[in-house]
Amino acid sequence: QLQVVESGGGLAQSGGSLRLSCTASGFSLDSYAIGWFRQAPGKEREEVTCISRSGQGTNYVDAVKGRFTISRDNAKNTAYLQMNSLKPEDTAIYFCTAARLPSVIPDECRVTTWDYWGQGTQVTVSS
Repeated sequence: QLQVVESGGGLAQSGGSLRLSCTASGFSLDSYAIGWFRQAPGKEREEVTCISRSGQGTNYVDAVKGRFTISRDNAKNTAYLQMNSLKPEDTAIYFCTAARLPSVIPDECRVTTWDYWGQGTQVTVSS
C-alpha cells in the first residue's frame, strides 16, 4: 500500500520540543517534495513547511520560522519535523504530505497538489 505515515506526536510543555517523523511505504521519497500541514480545532488547515526533493529548498510559514526545522533522510525514506520552543498555539493535528516533482526542479517544494497525505498525528502543547 502506497502511503505516508506520521509518528512522534504527543504532549509537550510550552517551550519544549517534539520531533515528528514521516515515513513512506510502498514507494521511494527520493523524487518527492515533502510538506507538513497542521489543523487546529476550529481553524483552517495550513501549510507549515516543505522541503524539496534535493533537500536544498525549504519554506516555512512565518509563525514557525526559527523554531521548526524540516529535514529528510532518503536512505531511511523518512522526513522529519523538529519543533522547538513550542507554544500552545502550535497545538494541532499535523499531517505529512508528498508530491512527486520532476528532477528539473530539484530545489522547489511549493506545490498546490499533493499526491499523498498521512492520517495525521496530534501535537498538544500545554501552557
